[in-house]
Amino acid sequence: MSPNQIGFALLYLGLFLIIGKWIRVRVKWMQNLFLPSSVIGGFLALILGPQVLGKLLKPITGEGSFWATGVLTPEVMDVWSPLAGLMINVVFATLFLGTVLPNLKKVWNVGGPQLAFGWSLGWGQYVVGLLLAIFVLVPFYDMPPFIGALIEMGFEGGHGTAAGLQGTFKELGFAEAYDLAIGLATVGILSGVIIGIIAINWAVRKNKTKVISDIKESSPLKKAGIMEFENREAAARMTVRPESIEPLSLHFAMIGIAILVGYGILQGITWLEKTIIGSEFMTYVPLFPLAMIGGILVQMIATKFDKTEILDRQMVMRIQGFALDVLILAAIATVSLDVIGQYFVPFLLLSLVGMAWNVFGLFFLGPRMIPSYWFERSIGDFGQSMGITATGLLLMRVADPEMKSPAYEAFGYKQLVFEPFLGGGLVTALSAPLVFQFGPVPFLIFAAVMLVIGLVGGLFYFGRMKE
Repeated sequence: MSPNQIGFALLYLGLFLIIGKWIRVRVKWMQNLFLPSSVIGGFLALILGPQVLGKLLKPITGEGSFWATGVLTPEVMDVWSPLAGLMINVVFATLFLGTVLPNLKKVWNVGGPQLAFGWSLGWGQYVVGLLLAIFVLVPFYDMPPFIGALIEMGFEGGHGTAAGLQGTFKELGFAEAYDLAIGLATVGILSGVIIGIIAINWAVRKNKTKVISDIKESSPLKKAGIMEFENREAAARMTVRPESIEPLSLHFAMIGIAILVGYGILQGITWLEKTIIGSEFMTYVPLFPLAMIGGILVQMIATKFDKTEILDRQMVMRIQGFALDVLILAAIATVSLDVIGQYFVPFLLLSLVGMAWNVFGLFFLGPRMIPSYWFERSIGDFGQSMGITATGLLLMRVADPEMKSPAYEAFGYKQLVFEPFLGGGLVTALSAPLVFQFGPVPFLIFAAVMLVIGLVGGLFYFGRMKE
């Protein structure tokens, strides 16, 4: 493959992102669902690619025709396929860069109830998923036991986590798990937004919300995903002078260093395991959770030695957002519809069981675990447990548009403890290899214990706190 073909494939990404944004601006029902342009562009690319348009035109135009693969050439698909797995390292390396870590007491008091609730939702996804795998998917559909971990990987982890585990699934002998996980991530985002908006309307009617009494009609610009003129502000701060180094270049370099630190940690752990123990378990572990640790280490060093505060969190977020847009579009566009069709019933069961658990958590566990502003705070974790952090933030913004509740602060503190483990953290990355190595029952027992810890802490400690 030539550099020109690689460059053209990357330009194609921009084209579909712009078309996705244009559709979002023009189509009202997509605005009402708050669908990201990357999701719209990804679906459009999937439809216009070899799996839909190509299959329809191939019998007419012939296998050798350009149209046999739709409007996406094999070279474009070859470039797009690994992109999601690369971009997830950028997303996770930026999670803690440019942030100030608060003291543990404040994290515990404000974020504790949020952590107990999110912890229960995350580990509960493993419990219900592995039970489904043990009693249904393995005996009746001849699927590997680790398929039960896909609910947490796809829903809580999202497209990025699923993409980052693509190589792990191949090593474990069931590469089709990647397409199923990407499909689950897509279902999670869509159902998370739809169910979340319905839940907010229900909460308003039943007086379960403390901040809003009705869902106000958003401005046309806001619904189209365009910032209102009066609310526009700088996307990032200039912390260094461009004549010395471009601020974007500096932050990109720091993110690259964080990923390299994570890569070094992974290589070191793999070497130590092979040398001391003689096993190769760590070869199944992807890079992205270690890139997150690399980001934490880089931030700790920067906090200690950089007195000029050259790392700007907003600039880091812009790079993270770009990587996430590319990741989602590429992941959806390259998902295998044949695999989802082949395993449609297991895919449907995983989706329904995951959604049922999350809805149960929102309406039953939320009001019993969170002592104040339970709905405004629960809806954020529900959104995250259905379809990544961005979905949770979106639903919180709808339920608390002026940020009057402690939902945002508590959600952020929870992430400091939650993200290193679940939602794409170390547990998410290691769950499939652990189930493969030791079997589903030991991991199910471990997940059940973690779930009980979350439930006990939430129901009997935080849930009984006075407002």
